[in-house]
Amino acid sequence: MTWFNRAVTCKIQESLRRGKSILLLGPRQTGKTSLVKGLPHSRYLNFMDLDLVYRYRQDMSLFMKEMSFLAQSLKEKPIVIIDEIQKLPEITDYCQLLIDEKKIQFILTGSSARQIKNLLPGRVIKYSLTGLTSLERSNEQDWYLDFLLLNGALPAICSLSDQNQIDEELSSYVFLYLEEEIRKEALVRNLKAFTQFLTLACIESGNIVNLTAMSQDIGVSHNTIAEYYRILEDCMLVKRIDPLIHSMNSRRKIMKSSKFIMFDLGVRRLGAREGIGFSREQLGYLFEQYVGLELLNLLEIEHPYAKLLYWRCHQGPEVDYVIEYKGKLIPIEVKLSNRPRATDLKHLKIFKKEYDIQEPCYLIANIPYPLEMEDGITALPWNQLRMVIDALSSE
Repeated sequence: MTWFNRAVTCKIQESLRRGKSILLLGPRQTGKTSLVKGLPHSRYLNFMDLDLVYRYRQDMSLFMKEMSFLAQSLKEKPIVIIDEIQKLPEITDYCQLLIDEKKIQFILTGSSARQIKNLLPGRVIKYSLTGLTSLERSNEQDWYLDFLLLNGALPAICSLSDQNQIDEELSSYVFLYLEEEIRKEALVRNLKAFTQFLTLACIESGNIVNLTAMSQDIGVSHNTIAEYYRILEDCMLVKRIDPLIHSMNSRRKIMKSSKFIMFDLGVRRLGAREGIGFSREQLGYLFEQYVGLELLNLLEIEHPYAKLLYWRCHQGPEVDYVIEYKGKLIPIEVKLSNRPRATDLKHLKIFKKEYDIQEPCYLIANIPYPLEMEDGITALPWNQLRMVIDALSSE
């Protein structure tokens, strides 16, 4: 498999140098194990090993004894990696104790936050890992956009070129992990309904969620649908994008429901049971989701306190994404076009006037170079979204 340098690695290394313990969260197959095993460590424990989990579950004091002996036998404080810690969540209490006693530094990884929420702030520094961002991919040619829209950006997928192999890998991910492990972990009783929900959640990825309509389609309550989405959120399989709802002096009626985007477009496609033949309109929807995911992932790395929102009025104007950062709003419109036009700026200009925006505004398009549009709106190529993030750093 091709080796990818991950942007978060330097931040993790710096935190380790400061004596901090690390919690690295991310969906399965995003490269967590490869990343952490490349860091200096004294011991590696993989809780996907059921025998190891059973051994500790039978006698939890065994873990404390082994860690104490390790700490005493080394001159420097040991760094211990525990992979997929959610498989034995009760061990986090012992990890906290060892951290508080300054005996061990831990690098903990997990693909679900449902069982490890009791790790208190201050004891560990949390980082996230998802599909490869533009910071980590070396091949960003024009043709590569189609690849990303159809196949996503999981490291193992970006290493492949044969479409049949790609579909086999993605199918395995969806049907062996998404449908089996998630159902087991969530203790879902109605397996048929949850499977139907997964398919529908993939199909509706990027759209404003209508819980009532989904509940009618599947035959469960809207509260159950909301809980299913929480499960996917906890397992980091969907990204929530909330609406910008404070309307200042506006009389417009603003949408208040959230959007959910599947964390990877390749997983989305196979989960929705779709092939690779998409219309131009469908590719436009996928392009909008790609930009949203890329912005979310870049913000997570560079500006974790920034929020990515969307703005939509009932039967009125809408802006695909709005970055809220340090009290400022940066609107972003997305168009799968190689020739941006003045009409593409209509809603951005309404938003600028509505909120009296002085900050940069952006149109993301399929163009080769940045260009200045009217009213101070900049059109950016899809593979130069980093410029939006860099502009935040200069604020």
